[in-house]
Amino acid sequence: MEHVPVLLDRCVELLMPALTRRGADGAGAVLVDATLGAGGHSERFLSLLPELRVIGLDRDPDALAIAGERLTPFGDRVHLVRTRYDGIAEALTGSGSWAADVRGLLFDLGVSSMQLDRPERGFSYSADAPLDMRMDSDAPLTAAEVLNTWDEKALARVLREFGEERFAGRIAKFVVRRRARAPFTSTGELVELLYEAIPAPARRTGGHPAKRTFQALRIAVNGELDSLRDALPAALDALDAGGRIVVMAYQSLEDRIVKTRFAEATASRTPPGLPVELPGHGPEFVALTRGAERAAPEEIERNPRSAPVRLRALEKVAGREVA
Repeated sequence: MEHVPVLLDRCVELLMPALTRRGADGAGAVLVDATLGAGGHSERFLSLLPELRVIGLDRDPDALAIAGERLTPFGDRVHLVRTRYDGIAEALTGSGSWAADVRGLLFDLGVSSMQLDRPERGFSYSADAPLDMRMDSDAPLTAAEVLNTWDEKALARVLREFGEERFAGRIAKFVVRRRARAPFTSTGELVELLYEAIPAPARRTGGHPAKRTFQALRIAVNGELDSLRDALPAALDALDAGGRIVVMAYQSLEDRIVKTRFAEATASRTPPGLPVELPGHGPEFVALTRGAERAAPEEIERNPRSAPVRLRALEKVAGREVA
């Protein structure tokens, strides 16, 4: 399936003012694509701005290879780093002088279209495949290990907290009972169990019955929420005044983290109780979106994977001004 970047035009609209502050061609500006994926967003920015440079981060070596080939025409304007997005500070340190020119940051969270379209990665419940779900193929923990070795209480907690699955306890009980006969090895085995564990009336509403369990396992295997919590402060710190950040989340747990951190960034730093705002203690950032923006019906029709997206964006207003 062709990779279709989500909310691409809106991302361009939001980030372009920051990336063109020094020059209409993107001179003196660096965009950090913290979730590079197949490179669709970065390709658009590099094509529009002939002097822009991009630092692309991804933990998935397959994604880096595909994006690297896609972005080859842009030569030394692209610097790719294999890392989780919570490694953004180290990645910027390794980029040398580019770190001083970061004007824009883009996060497109969750599992990528490319990963979903490769059944052998185990992210999709629509095809039978090994129970893997690792975004980094060298990481030690797999979904199979979680299912086959974690105790019932830990499994229930993961399904409840990361999947918001109301039948978490029941599913965990079924998993433990099933693995006593034989360990889980494939996504098909898990989907079959979920059809048994989730009551029939519940299976008929709220989408595929495996959706929440697969989300929970993927988040647990890849440490996605902890990574996001660590990445956002580092990303915000990387920007100077006038810099902008756009984050696209696809499920409520991610969006809740983004919403909370962005609320903190746009709050006054004057101690509570004082009648006036102290000079130099105003908010560090201002919101560029009113709440979370969603994809338009036309885009959802063209690209169904954009349906759950929630986009939030900020501009930094406090700090050293861009020259």
